[in-house]
Amino acid sequence: MRFLNRSAGRISRHRRGPLAGLLVLLLGLLLTGGLYTMFSPAQAQETQSDEELIAKGRELFTVSCAFCHGQNGEGVRTIDGNQLGPSLVGVGAAAVDFQVGTGRMPMTQPGQQAVRKQVVFTDEETAAMAAYVASLGPGPAIPDESDYSLEGLSDEERQEAIVRGGQIFLTNCTACHNFTGSGGAMPRGGFAPNILDVEDRYVYMAMLTGPQSMPNFSNGNLTPEAKRDVIAYLNSIEENPDYGGFGMGGLGPVAEGMYAWLAGIGILIGFAVWIAAHGARSNKEKVEA
Repeated sequence: MRFLNRSAGRISRHRRGPLAGLLVLLLGLLLTGGLYTMFSPAQAQETQSDEELIAKGRELFTVSCAFCHGQNGEGVRTIDGNQLGPSLVGVGAAAVDFQVGTGRMPMTQPGQQAVRKQVVFTDEETAAMAAYVASLGPGPAIPDESDYSLEGLSDEERQEAIVRGGQIFLTNCTACHNFTGSGGAMPRGGFAPNILDVEDRYVYMAMLTGPQSMPNFSNGNLTPEAKRDVIAYLNSIEENPDYGGFGMGGLGPVAEGMYAWLAGIGILIGFAVWIAAHGARSNKEKVEA
């Protein structure tokens, strides 16, 4: 016991000595340096990678988008005050991914509404421009696949999602897109596009960002789960066959009656013209005879 006390006292004296303090300082520096070496390079590399992506996106934006949207995404107005290209500050990466990923941007010429066409940029170039526009101001980010994917849902959960999505769609979307998602005409030269057979991610981002004449449904007023339910409803429409034969745009009995009326009247008019022409020809032949 006396030996242990003597040893503890000796250790205590050495611990209070100047060499002990220096040793503790060196150990602390080595530990700090080791932790910094383990974690800091990966973070620095990631930051550098983000900066390189933004720089690449700015180059692409300057060449392909700045004419309408301005050198810094501030938007451009014509001499008479009309909007040539809107400001992109705060639209977020999701808007770029939707517009460029569906070929709507860049537009071939300014117009009331951009239409879907062949995609110009690769996925990497689209991601770079999305990163650059996102750096201009906070906005909706590109959604993760788990936000809109229906994978993993049981049949019962899928049916419940379809019912909820149908109620949401019929309340908020049918005025423009028709209850079957076939689209329709809009005022001032706009139109609601057909949203059937559209990829789920683009349907989700359209609701999130509100392209062209469409209002945007942020996650605050339409949750990601509700957006996913709308996608489930649209998928169910695509899976249902047209039992009547021709879908006729899914416009309902009024449109079908109009088609029947026009076709029936057209056939009757054609038949009447044929009878009149045949009768006139017969009378002419009798007179000549």
